Amino acid sequence: MSECSHPFQLLTPTLVMDAIESQGFPCDCRVFALNSYENRVYQVGIEDAQPLIAKFYRPDRWSVEQIQEEHDFCFELVEHELPIVAPVKDAHGKSLRQFDQFHFALYPRQGGHAPEFDNLDNLKILGRLLGRIHAAGAVKPFTHRPTLDRESFGTNSVRLIEESFIPDEYRASYVAVTGQLLEAIDKILDAVGEVRIIRTHGDCHAGNILWRDNAPHFVDFDDARMAPAVQDFWMMFSGERPRQLAQLDSLLEGYREFNDFDAKELLLIESLRTLRMLHYSAWLARRWQDPLFPHTFFWFNTTRYWGEHILELREQLAALSEPALQVQ
Repeated sequence: MSECSHPFQLLTPTLVMDAIESQGFPCDCRVFALNSYENRVYQVGIEDAQPLIAKFYRPDRWSVEQIQEEHDFCFELVEHELPIVAPVKDAHGKSLRQFDQFHFALYPRQGGHAPEFDNLDNLKILGRLLGRIHAAGAVKPFTHRPTLDRESFGTNSVRLIEESFIPDEYRASYVAVTGQLLEAIDKILDAVGEVRIIRTHGDCHAGNILWRDNAPHFVDFDDARMAPAVQDFWMMFSGERPRQLAQLDSLLEGYREFNDFDAKELLLIESLRTLRMLHYSAWLARRWQDPLFPHTFFWFNTTRYWGEHILELREQLAALSEPALQVQ
């Protein structure tokens, strides 16, 4: 695919403004691209009004039904008076819009900064909010959006890298370590047994939480999917084991004010981390024909990258055999 043939190459500032103005918002010609790789996100100035955030969905990633489920989940959470940045509806109550070949959504601009996960008081506040989000998320399942599972994040990711990206000199090592990782995950899943799968945010890292007025605001539900509740926990933990235990304790103290938590889900944390690592490399590989990716992730698909990645996977294999975090 040539560089100019990728659909996102058509997203010029003029097209972005035309799309916004087609929805009745007069632009003031200020269009700023924001950090986003999976989709394209812009802050667009509006005459005599606050700027809007325009999110243009990557073509062919989600179906219309899957995107609408993302929006509907956000609206459901807002109805519960939760601080969620939800899409703006038009006069007909529609939130998913279309212009040219792109589906897009508009959001109010939300100020704030990334949360401090090292602050245990902040984690308690986040726990309360997650408890309420998950209480709503457990009411009914997604019917169109996927489930986070071993096959989609693990097996399929490994297959793609093995068949199309890994250099010959690293293939044997990659196949060996990923096979061991997937086998270890299978054993952990068998040992844990059945856990409750609910609607989750799915991507709870600091970049998707805006802290303002001593309160968190969740943004970007693009990766929302069915998953165990702990999927929305583990990216908030960092540091050595004693520190992670303190973080877990603070988070659960807030969470349990509004929701129950099954402690056996803690056994899944390193498996979920492993699946995210495998999926991340495959995500970069799947997006390599998007011109933004080779420019931004220039270190990917180099000999050095694959050597370091295999080392990282071996270290993660060791982490899978370590005792899981436990509720204190």
